[in-house]
Amino acid sequence: ERYLYVRQATESLCQPLSPEDCQVQSMDDASPAKWHLAHTSWFFETFILERWQRPYRAFHPEFRVLFNSYYQSIGRQHPRPQRGLLSRPTLEEVLAYRRHVDRHLLELLSRGVDEEGEFAPLVELGLQHEQQHQELIVTDVKHMLSCNPLHPVYRDRSESPRGGVGAVIWRNYAGGVHSIGHDGHGFCFDNEAPRHRVIVEPFQLASRPATNGEFVEFIEDGGYERPELWLS
Repeated sequence: ERYLYVRQATESLCQPLSPEDCQVQSMDDASPAKWHLAHTSWFFETFILERWQRPYRAFHPEFRVLFNSYYQSIGRQHPRPQRGLLSRPTLEEVLAYRRHVDRHLLELLSRGVDEEGEFAPLVELGLQHEQQHQELIVTDVKHMLSCNPLHPVYRDRSESPRGGVGAVIWRNYAGGVHSIGHDGHGFCFDNEAPRHRVIVEPFQLASRPATNGEFVEFIEDGGYERPELWLS
């Protein structure tokens, strides 16, 4: 159920988009939505299906290169700045690729093949990885739409948000020696371990997230042009 939920959530993020929207790469650091749809499937195919589904026939042998991101040990990658040039495979073919991977992965999940204790953690890693790409899809699509002089919206809203926000209260947090990192419960990425101690200076946090209006004020005030606030 969790596998299906995460996979369907990715596709639901792309539902408001046209095939043309899914093709565009608006900058080198962004990727087309179509590429995200394929790459997240590539992960499950490359690291799970090729190992545990025997025999397994890849959906398309060239996808191993086209949709590899930066996994050097797996082999070559298509240049990242050129992902938007991949008009083939089509969006329809990429969605068929996702269905192919899902069918085989669900078969493995129903059979239970975790004798070595490595299958389930890899599936979990794949799901966490896909959820990262869900965030990237939203980010990349918003940037892509912002480049269009027609000012298209990602998704129409039937009504405006209701209610206001309260005043910001700055809350003080004491400094000192604190432990950070994974505490051993639940999932973590490798760079969240090992747990270790750090010295933290006293700091403040606002009582609520910034609003869109406050963020606009920050931009218009030149906040992004102040080098003391940002790394290059």
